Order: sequence, then structure tokens, then C-alpha cells
Amino acid sequence: MSSAKLILDGQEYEFRVIVGTEAEKAFDITSLRSATGYITLDPGYANTGSCESAITFIDGEKGVLRYRGYPIEELAAAARFPEVCHLLIYGHLPNREELIEWRRQLTLNSYAHETMINVFDHYPPHAHPMAILSAMISSLSAFYPEANTAETLDLAIMYLLAKAKTLAAYSYKKSRGEPIMYPLAELSYAANFLRMMFGHPAEPYEVSPVVERALDLLLIIHADHEQNCSTSTVRMVGSSQANLFAAVSAGVCALWGPLHGGANQAVIEMLQNIEADGGDYKKYIRMAKDKQSGFRLMGFGHRVYKNFDPRARILKKACDDVLGEMGVSDPLLDIAKHLEEAALKDEFFIERKLYPNVDFYSGIIYRAIGIPTNMFTVMFALGRLPGWIAHYREMRLERGERIHRPRQVYTGENVRKWIPLDER
Repeated sequence: MSSAKLILDGQEYEFRVIVGTEAEKAFDITSLRSATGYITLDPGYANTGSCESAITFIDGEKGVLRYRGYPIEELAAAARFPEVCHLLIYGHLPNREELIEWRRQLTLNSYAHETMINVFDHYPPHAHPMAILSAMISSLSAFYPEANTAETLDLAIMYLLAKAKTLAAYSYKKSRGEPIMYPLAELSYAANFLRMMFGHPAEPYEVSPVVERALDLLLIIHADHEQNCSTSTVRMVGSSQANLFAAVSAGVCALWGPLHGGANQAVIEMLQNIEADGGDYKKYIRMAKDKQSGFRLMGFGHRVYKNFDPRARILKKACDDVLGEMGVSDPLLDIAKHLEEAALKDEFFIERKLYPNVDFYSGIIYRAIGIPTNMFTVMFALGRLPGWIAHYREMRLERGERIHRPRQVYTGENVRKWIPLDER
């Protein structure tokens, strides 16, 4: 077994080297503080491995993303979202019998407790859907206490996966003052969500196969992405042995931030601003290169990928296919393509490896489907659910991680003497 040596104040310390199945290397510094009295300082955890995980592999230099060993390109082309959920959570693709039962349970458990439906009436109409989704997911632990233990984790997983789409659709319906739609047993996961979002009890709603497939694709490519902000949040909350609903609710809140799940909304707003300014994309390319302009080209670059985001390649093609089959002409897509083409030829962006990421095209497809902008982050959360669940399950059942407790380097005041109020 190889090791790394640290020489500190003339003394030598040895730490084992861990090598992952894809040759990722790490120094195991579990004993660093007890052995040396030192800790590592790594703001943002960019160089820190918080865990060992067998769920998702990313090679940012080569633009590789795999779920449980399966390339995202193959899953996007052939799988359906429920299959990917099963793969991420339980580690294998379901066989025919398993898949039939899995889909059946996802349908049977998609109904929300009737008392929960009444809760929606007490949110103001302008409440953000992410606020509602986070609160309602946390509330599942109150309405379904039988699923709050480690022994009933599989039940909690099923409840959460099945009901989250229903809660998300209901939050949208309530914000519009429209009657809710109950799920139908004969529809797929994606089709049920679309019907609950856009259907009306007074008239039949036919789910477009093109839209259904597009939504399936979007959910799949968002399903997991290793130790990002929201996934790390789920693992940290779960490390206290909080129940699954509480941990995922915290993940939803982390995803809400504009630097994480809100990025595709920022892309759409940027494209709209460019369109309103006459569509002069070249002007905005120039502004992006000028530090004094304060303008940032949204949807380009990624903290992990130093190559093209593989999910962006998939969505770029999907954009053309979906909008073409739906007969939708979106000027924002034309602007997006011009921006991408110009950026990929410009040395400024090439040198900085600023390639389009997944957020660059996902918002355009959501727009074409009819998803309002304030629901974009909710859609991201629905897609990311199986990843959050898989990491929670891995941590609680397979790895048995201890409670997360990062350290800090204190930079505040030294000890001070208390000053009575009348002497201040």
C-alpha cells in the first residue's frame, strides 16, 4: 500500500493513499489533527474528499459522467427516469419484473395525503414553488411517521420519489389558483407530472410523447452529479441520522441558490435581455471579456468540467429535436446558438475552458414544454431526487459515516474581559 509523507517541524508523518476504481487518488488525513495538531484549510472543499462513494463518477478534464458505471450518453438515449432512479439508489438496472413492480409502486404511492392538500391553501399565491416544495417534503415525515426509521428507509424512498412530483405540480396549480389534478395509474412518471401540471378537470389532457420524452431526458441528466452543494448538504444533514425527508428538504433549500439550481433561470433571463436589446449577441460577447462591464456570460464554464459538459452535448441536440417536433420557434435558442458558436471560436473562452454547461440549454427546453421560469429549480430538484436519495442511503446503510463536523481556523478576537453595561 502506497503512502504519503508529511514533514512538519522536523518530524515525519505518514498517511495512506487511497486509490479509487477510476484511479482517483487521495491522502487519507483522518488522523492528521490527532497526530500533528494541524488541520487542512480548503475553503469551498475544492480539494477535499468528504466521503468514498460508489454512485457517480466524473472526470472533469475529459468531460465524462457515469452513473454506477453507465455513461450518461447511453442512459439518456435508452433509459427512462424510473430505471435511472432504481440504478442510482440500488446499484443495478432493474430486470423486467423489478421494473414493473417499481413503476407500479411509484404510481400507487404518488397520491399525497388529503390533509397535506389543504396545507397548500395556506401559502400565499406568490410563494415561490421551491419554498413550498422544501416545506412539503419536510412535512412528509409528519404525515408518514411509519417511514422515519432506518428499518423503513425503502418505504420512505418510495414515498418521496412518488409524491414529490405530485407536491411540485400542486404547488404550481395553487400558485395559479387552478384546481389540482390527481395522478393516473396508467401514465408514466413524466406523463403524470405533465398532466398534473397542465391538465384541467373540465377537459381532457393528452400528453405529447415528444414532451414526455424531453422531460424524461431532463430528469435523467440531472439525476446525480457527485458531491455538489445540495448533495453534500443531504449527506451532512443525514449524518446526524435525521430522516430522509428532513435531509432532502435541506437539499432542496441548497439547490434553490442561483449559483446552483437557479443557474438555468439566470441563462434564460440573460437571453431575454439580449433579445430585448436587439439580439446583438456579439455585444455581449465583448462585454463578457471586459472585466469593467460587470456582465457575466451565464451557462458557460463549470467548476468540475474543464472540457465540454457531456450533459450540454445531449441537451443541445435535444433542443433541436424537441423544438422541431413541437413546431416551436424560439428566438432565444437562436441567440444561444450564436453565443455558443462565437464563444467556442474565441481565444478568450478557449484559454479559460469556458464551454457551455447543462444550464445553457435546459431552460430553453423547459420553456418549450411550458414550464414557467420560477419552476425551473423545482424541475432540477425532481431530477436530482434519486441522487440525493442514493447518497443518503449509501451513507446510512452502506458506509456508516460518522456525523459530519468540519473544523475551522479561528480568526476572531482573543480572550476579552467582560465590560459591565454602565462602563461601555
